[in-house]
Parts: sequence; C-alpha cells; structure tokens
Amino acid sequence: MKNSQTIGRLCALFTIIIWGTTFISTKILLTDLQPVEILFFRFAIGLSALWLICPEWLKGTSRKQELIFAGAGLCGICLYYLLENIALTCTLASNVGVIISVAPFFTAVFSTLFLKENKPPVCFYLGFVVAMAGIALISFNGSSLKLNPFGDLLALLATVVWAFYSVWTKKISGFGFSTILTTRRVFFYGILFMLPALFLLDFRLDLTWIASFSNPVDLGNLLYLGLGASALCFVAWNYAVKVLGAVKTSIYIYMVPVITVATSAIILHEQITVLMLVGTFLILAGLILSENGRFNVI
Repeated sequence: MKNSQTIGRLCALFTIIIWGTTFISTKILLTDLQPVEILFFRFAIGLSALWLICPEWLKGTSRKQELIFAGAGLCGICLYYLLENIALTCTLASNVGVIISVAPFFTAVFSTLFLKENKPPVCFYLGFVVAMAGIALISFNGSSLKLNPFGDLLALLATVVWAFYSVWTKKISGFGFSTILTTRRVFFYGILFMLPALFLLDFRLDLTWIASFSNPVDLGNLLYLGLGASALCFVAWNYAVKVLGAVKTSIYIYMVPVITVATSAIILHEQITVLMLVGTFLILAGLILSENGRFNVI
C-alpha cells in the first residue's frame, strides 16, 4: 500500500511537471493553429496512442458506468480546456493562473458531497491559503490585480468542471477496469462532446492545418502535447487519483506555477524575481501542509 501511494505521488508530480511546460508548446503552435484545433489534435493523437498501446476493447460496462465515463469526458477533456482557453482570451493570464489553482478546494468540497469522503483536516485548508498566497505572488509578480468579470468567471467555471472530473475519475477507478482503457474511453467521450464546438470556434475545414504536420517544429509540439501531456499524463494522473484519492492528487496542481516559472527561466530566459522565489517557497509549504502536515510528499 505504501509503495503504491509513493508511485501515485510520483505519477502526480510527473504529470504536473509535464503539464507545467505545455504552455511553451501551445504558444509555439498558436502561430499556425487555432486554440480549438490544438485541443482537438492533442486529444485525437492521445486517443490514437492509447488504442495502439492497448487495442483491447473495454467490455462489460453498464449504462450508469458509461454515463460516468461521458461525464468525465465532458468535464475533464472538453469543457475544462475550452473554458480555460476562452478565459485566456478574455482576461489576464495571471488571473487565470490563480483562479485555476483553486481546483483542489472545489475537489475537496465535491469529494465530501458526492463521494461521501471525510472532510479534509484543517491543515488542508491552511495549506490551501498558503499555496494560494504563493501562487498569487508568482502570477502577479508585483503587478496590480485587474478583474475581468467574464473571463474570470469562465476560469472559475473551469475549476468547477475539473473538480467534477476528479470526482468522476475517482468513481471510475472503482470499476475495476484498466486505467489505460478507462482513460481511452474518457478521451473518446471528450472528443465526441468537443465536435460541436469545433464549428463554433474557428476550426478550419480548408485543411490548411496540414502544413503544421509537415512542419517538424509544429509536429514535434503536437506529439509532445498528444503523446506526453495527454495520453501518458492522463493515465498517470488517473492512476494517482485511484491510489491517493481525488483530493490528495489535486493538491499537486499547486505546483504548476512553480514548473512554469522554472521552464520560463530555462527555455525562454525569463528573469526570476525575489517575489517568485518567495511564492515558490509558499507553494511548497502549502503543498506539505495540505498533505496532512507530513513532510513525505514524495
């Protein structure tokens, strides 16, 4: 049991490291592709990869289980990323970064309501406050807070649907199926729900995006998002939820700004300020506090 929890923590940490670097690939791809095109191709590649890895068909599911798979696909694959991408066009990236990090709080609330789990201890909420203070320091970095109600509300809705995804994922983990097979089924429903949005959000039917697949840089970034950030990371994340629970896994989301800052410094040569360092310390402290005050995060 202890070994499986250690592996679960490593899976969550690995996933967050990858997810914290995806903004670079997305930023590069935005020069040639629309946000919704990147999203669609990313998960289409991920779904294809999971089929190749495990071509076995998922059998023996009930109608109720299929509804839960569909709910997870709708929330975690379709709505979350669409809401986040639209929010980024309506408000500041720093606002979105802070608001999205509230997801562990909603996950804790929904896990208590829908999974009948025990309420998180006080140290979870203390860790949440400390981590949010650190995230705010990193995201705003001395600049003033500028509210954009519509965009900020979309970002908040994104955190809510991600919390629902976490709850569905925990339920799915109890079905007894392979994590790869269940992740693939969730991807399938997510893409299915995504199809209507493609024609409302500038998805181009003239196939000019084919040029991106012939461009080595674009192709490499699409494969990174599809194979790494989608196929591999969602399987790892879902396994972490299975062994750690939705709440304990979700607190690793606090680490995303830290990974983003480190990646920006290494790859984009952006300057790291004192506020960023203080923010990083607070986030790590908040993560430790949220782990029931124990210092064995890994």
